[in-house]
Amino acid sequence: MVLTGGGARRMGGIDKPAVPVGGQPMRDRVLDAVSGASARIVVGPATGLPPDVRHTREDPPGGGPVAATEAGLALLDPDPPTTVLLAADLPLLTAEAVRSLVEHVSGAAVDGAVYLDDGGRRQLLCGAWRTAALRAALARVRAGRGGTLAGASIRGLVADLTVAELSWTRSGPPPWWDCDTDDDVRRAEEWIR
Repeated sequence: MVLTGGGARRMGGIDKPAVPVGGQPMRDRVLDAVSGASARIVVGPATGLPPDVRHTREDPPGGGPVAATEAGLALLDPDPPTTVLLAADLPLLTAEAVRSLVEHVSGAAVDGAVYLDDGGRRQLLCGAWRTAALRAALARVRAGRGGTLAGASIRGLVADLTVAELSWTRSGPPPWWDCDTDDDVRRAEEWIR
């Protein structure tokens, strides 16, 4: 599941997922990293999607990543055991990095696995989650917020989940690198050259 609904305020409100890195929009680079998934879903604004990618919007539009997660899960039938939850601004993400996340969820007694950035912060929108655990967490957050998910934080969503934290120690650029500024995009371009 790829979330495209951020406001890109630090980049002047542009359509950030459409910004090219290495000649390809960031969103499409993320979709390529999950090309082997049983279902690929984009939640948020999107045009020009490949025909095999499902699309939906969060309710309300712009309601944030938790509302987007619920909207994306609504398109799954049947539920896969694991859902990969990704921001659309991860141009350095690779299939190998995604496989590592999924393997950690499949092989351990955890609800999810995320990468840690070089500052030790969890990159919650670069992770894999047990689908049942995500659904239960969504129900808990909805109940605690009077029935709405709009504006709920992703940190709050996963606060009660057991999360494996992975550091990227393999060769190549860090897959968790998200592009929030023009400088981040330039750095990503340098890494893929």
